[in-house]
Amino acid sequence: MNTKAAAVTVLVLAIAFAGSSVVFPFAGFEPDAFPIPQNDPPAQPAGYAFSIWLVIYLWLILSAAYGVLRRADDPAWAATRAPLMLSLGIGMFWLWAASVSPILATLMIWAMLVTGVAALAESPATDRWLLRGPIGLYAGWLAAASCVSVALLGAGYGFGFSQTGWAYAVVLAAALGAIGIIAWLGRVHEFGLAVAWALVAIAVKSANTAPGLATTAGIAAAGVGIVVAMKMTSTKV
Repeated sequence: MNTKAAAVTVLVLAIAFAGSSVVFPFAGFEPDAFPIPQNDPPAQPAGYAFSIWLVIYLWLILSAAYGVLRRADDPAWAATRAPLMLSLGIGMFWLWAASVSPILATLMIWAMLVTGVAALAESPATDRWLLRGPIGLYAGWLAAASCVSVALLGAGYGFGFSQTGWAYAVVLAAALGAIGIIAWLGRVHEFGLAVAWALVAIAVKSANTAPGLATTAGIAAAGVGIVVAMKMTSTKV
């Protein structure tokens, strides 16, 4: 596929990815989708946090449109397109999968995450707000969401921990994973901020019902935020 065609494909996929939220409206896994019903799971962030998807959708579309108009033949942009196409291509069908099978949806969101992080790893420091930024926000939210999906499966199928135990595991895994990726890739602030946004939303949701979890999630969010701030002030791109 030539660079112009790849750029156009990313734009089409970004639009289709956003449009899937209209075709397949989704408000979370049904509690009875699991052998052990997951009613109001503590690992899931407060509902307001999912508004981040509006920013992600619009920013990815804006980025892809700019890529077609101004960066179609830029080799730095071209390097991000193959993994991003894979991630968005899978993402087009994620909401449908989530309504059918939590197991399938979990496998798919992890595939979206891996390819999203691969695209982020290829993103250049130039055109930060129109390439690395939107990919980073997208991949960061996927990092948090993929951990939450595992927690719901674990609790829903009775593996290892209770609901709350899985929520603690999610908080720690998301925070440590984010810190590891930031340490690896450097100044990917949007990635870290998306994970911190999810952790804060877990803290908010559990403040009255599980104060220990809320405190842990708040500390984890602060830890990710501190690492982001340290990278923002460093000279390494």
